[in-house]
Amino acid sequence: MAVPDLVGPDLAKAATLGEAWLMLRTAFRSEGLETADLDARLLTAKLAGVEPHQLATGDDAPLAQDVRDRLIRALHDRLAGMPVHRILGSREFYGLSLGLSPATLEPRPDTETLIDAVLPLVRERVAAKGSCSIADLGIGTGAIGLALLAACPEAHCLGIDVSAEAVETARANAKALELGARYQAIQGDWLSEIDTRFDLIVSNPPYIPTADLPSLSREVTAYDPVLALDGGADGLDAYRAIAAQAGSRLEAGGYLALEIGIGQRQSVTELFAARGFAAAGVFCDLGRVERVLLFNLGGTAKAAL
Repeated sequence: MAVPDLVGPDLAKAATLGEAWLMLRTAFRSEGLETADLDARLLTAKLAGVEPHQLATGDDAPLAQDVRDRLIRALHDRLAGMPVHRILGSREFYGLSLGLSPATLEPRPDTETLIDAVLPLVRERVAAKGSCSIADLGIGTGAIGLALLAACPEAHCLGIDVSAEAVETARANAKALELGARYQAIQGDWLSEIDTRFDLIVSNPPYIPTADLPSLSREVTAYDPVLALDGGADGLDAYRAIAAQAGSRLEAGGYLALEIGIGQRQSVTELFAARGFAAAGVFCDLGRVERVLLFNLGGTAKAAL
């Protein structure tokens, strides 16, 4: 895609990595980017192949031409509105580096709440039976399932996504992380064609009401796939589908964990209660927003966190 003709610093004048870093930071500040300093530091470090903290100690390193070229392109892309991690092509999630594609959301820190919520349950299951079977619905990059597998070597996961490109992205991430032997990704419509039962079902489904999509930031609407954002008229379409299917796909004593949007706790809980699920926990993200709901089919409730 052609880069717009944007005003920016002339990186051809930068002799050192530090000078290029300063130019990016100044340009981003001038454009009013909220995360200008962080963006400049991440882009400069990653594209130069150094750790961010090394910029402060090695900023007098000569600026190689290939690094200069990458920084020029990144500068223009960022000023055009492309998110930093889309420029880099990957994002960190729960200590893992995950490749992105146009068909996947960027895995975000809020979703790490789901990992924290269910990881103790995965370990309990492993202690009880020697393994834990997980289904991850709407996988995107594979972030949730892969994070759980990386943290628990006895677990294995089936990831399902309606997007063939997302499935391929998740498979590539599993291979790169050397988790492919315990991770399978397939194309499908939630659990509709799955007969297997699982110890744990997890999902970060689309939950934004259709009418709210235009109000999202341009960095989201222009670069995140609508399919992974649009939750239907009331934002609950995916939860209805999962609630209708998940009960018959859980092993005895199994759990279901879901990420939710702001203010959706009651409506999602009611949907699952109507299908025989009991609320087993509510987990808040770092902003104290209710972010993850845990359900089971008549088991002992967990304390809300």
